[in-house]
Amino acid sequence: MSLNETPSGERTHIGFFGARNAGKSSLVNAVTDQDLAVVSDVKGTTTDPVRKAMELLPLGPVVVIDTPGFDDEGSLGLERVKKTRGILETCDIAVLVADASAGLTDTDRELLSLIRERGIPFLTVWNKADLAAARPAPADAAETSCLTGAGIPALKERLARLLPEKAERRLAGDLVSPGDLCVLVCPIDESAPKGRLILPQQLVIRDLLDRGALPLVCRDTELKAALARPGITPALVITDSQAFKAVSAAVPDDIPLTSFSILMARYKGFLETAVRGIRAVRGLRDGDRVLMAEGCTHHRQCNDIGTVRIPRWLRAWTGKELTVETCSGQAFPEDLSSFRLVIHCGGCMLTENAVLSRMDRAVRQGVPFTNYGIAIACMTGTLERSLRPFPRLHRLLTEAEV
Repeated sequence: MSLNETPSGERTHIGFFGARNAGKSSLVNAVTDQDLAVVSDVKGTTTDPVRKAMELLPLGPVVVIDTPGFDDEGSLGLERVKKTRGILETCDIAVLVADASAGLTDTDRELLSLIRERGIPFLTVWNKADLAAARPAPADAAETSCLTGAGIPALKERLARLLPEKAERRLAGDLVSPGDLCVLVCPIDESAPKGRLILPQQLVIRDLLDRGALPLVCRDTELKAALARPGITPALVITDSQAFKAVSAAVPDDIPLTSFSILMARYKGFLETAVRGIRAVRGLRDGDRVLMAEGCTHHRQCNDIGTVRIPRWLRAWTGKELTVETCSGQAFPEDLSSFRLVIHCGGCMLTENAVLSRMDRAVRQGVPFTNYGIAIACMTGTLERSLRPFPRLHRLLTEAEV
């Protein structure tokens, strides 16, 4: 997958924050070398977050985000500040843009406090350093001038060094050895995208190829025929969660089996929480509210997994009259206290920080948080088997008595 095809959830998200007229938009344009954001002397020109996916050398594939001023005023201004807070919770790197002629303001200090509180790698940029009224820059701040271009190359270099090295994350490659055959079951039904595989399937195939494993991709309708061929003994079978029950019946019990959604939950860092949260499904009662949350905004088909299938299965499996609500894309409720359970997608279109921020919000408010794959496995009676490839989580499942 080339850099210009890197999905948003796999890119480093860099948010530019600050007060109105600190020069955030001018700085974003200078860093990206594009007229990405509208620039004006009028306070509050940026009214909504502006995102640009690009390659920013030497950092690599990124999403650069220009945000509204954090000191915006009025009812609309408060809504803009709320959006900026949401960006702050999900970005990988924060850039605090301060006006060198004004010095650090109370708004800047509040932002610094929020950034430090969330543990986000950050850099303070002393912008408009060319002005005669510019004050001395704080220690470790980067000095820039969007008018002259001074300090912009050095700023890019410093941004690249900000992101800490993370342990290599694998989707499925660590579950198999080089040369192992892996069967990937990808149903093609009315909800499948036209002419392509969904992103989790693409990512798993690439991860297995990087490992030197041998992915064999088939539909659920051809699975039995594939397994019956001489020499076909998979080291691992990975299925779309919707086909869990049929696939589990077709695959011998001694062959490890899991789903793309479960692998994505592990990849994004919330699988353990999802396993713990599944206990709440058994405890659902009449009138309980359940939130189905997705990170993408795809066109929904008539038999959509999040809005139709899982809600239908939940009501049938629990025998309860449930109120099921949905949210998608960047929308995710601040107040979750009225929900009995949150069931999230695998999060392939969200960064790890974005998914974990949603998980943390639910946990802080005492709301169980699980995901599509875990919920479907539970309702199809395949949960215990789907977690066998992960011994520690399999033990956790037993302890939870799900």
